Amino acid sequence: MSFNELGLPVLFNKALAKLNYETPFPIQKEAIPLAIKGNDILGIAPTGSGKTAAYALPALAKAMQFKGNLDRKIKQLILVPTRELAMQVGEVFQSIENELPARIKILTVHGGVSINPQMIAMQNVHILIATPGRLLDLIDHKALQIAEIELLILDEADKMLNLGFKDEMNRILEQLPKRRQNLLFSATLSEDLNELTNVLLKDPKVLKIESETQSADLIQQSGYFVTDERKGPLLRYLIKKDNLQQVLVFTSSAVKADKVANKLQKNGIDAASIHGKKSQGARINNLKRFKTGELQVLVTTDLLSRGIDIEFLPYVINYELPRSPKDYVHRIGRTGRATSPGQAIAFVTREEIHHFKVIQKKMGTWVDLVESGAFDLHGY
Repeated sequence: MSFNELGLPVLFNKALAKLNYETPFPIQKEAIPLAIKGNDILGIAPTGSGKTAAYALPALAKAMQFKGNLDRKIKQLILVPTRELAMQVGEVFQSIENELPARIKILTVHGGVSINPQMIAMQNVHILIATPGRLLDLIDHKALQIAEIELLILDEADKMLNLGFKDEMNRILEQLPKRRQNLLFSATLSEDLNELTNVLLKDPKVLKIESETQSADLIQQSGYFVTDERKGPLLRYLIKKDNLQQVLVFTSSAVKADKVANKLQKNGIDAASIHGKKSQGARINNLKRFKTGELQVLVTTDLLSRGIDIEFLPYVINYELPRSPKDYVHRIGRTGRATSPGQAIAFVTREEIHHFKVIQKKMGTWVDLVESGAFDLHGY
């Protein structure tokens, strides 16, 4: 099946060809025709499955039909949990819009930067991509109205609930019109998300694409028994021994991420950290450098475990294990995308053996652990 058969306007054909959109991914093949018809959708699909285009294409098709002056009355709203995901979604929308003959104004807003330019730019925006907090800030400043929203899209909806956005989401939903189309996309279907879908969705079409637990089978996994004191030297040893490039390292806290990155730098490895306490400029710059391969190692927290699709990422290292098995699955899901091979490496202390067994059981995959005590880490 080609994109031509999904019900998109004919003028999309040329745009998609320029962007090398040839064969739709499963989530796109199922979601696009339903969204164009006006159905509410609950889509469960992992990051990297093409779900952004699955809602961006029908959203842009709908936007092209609008005639008139928008003023500050937004017609389409896409809510995402993090600044990084907001920028990534905005890039997808803009790349498609740039190839279309009609001009559709798309704006991405998030915290960490001045609100004033965003307020000024809000005039005649048709599609707004926003994080919940910044959206409410703009509403409080009378910069826009959402009472005439025709299409609401929630990406990584379950993560927004998990991150404590419930109160903000309730405030937003209270201001939306009752009659509208709703599209919810998530990597997993949690109980909280189930409650949200019951409130938001009317007779939804439920689409469930291969879960990240299943895709974990495509990733080459390995692990090392290691003490906390030897984690740093072991990390540097592995990176230098095999000259690993584009390594995403997960830690449990912002403080630890900074410490690990600083130690890597002191040992001649080009590394940087990214987490919620970093300035927005630093987050944007470090992620951009890492995506392009300019930065060898990026150390992060679970900020980047969901929603961020880094194409051809070869290595993920769990320097510290997450508390939740689901978070582990999402972390290693950053690698092994599409046809590109990926390696996921876990550092496991003796005290974490039981916890790691729980994680493996959740994945349905058993990982061979190597004893690292015999490695000569002197000088690393």
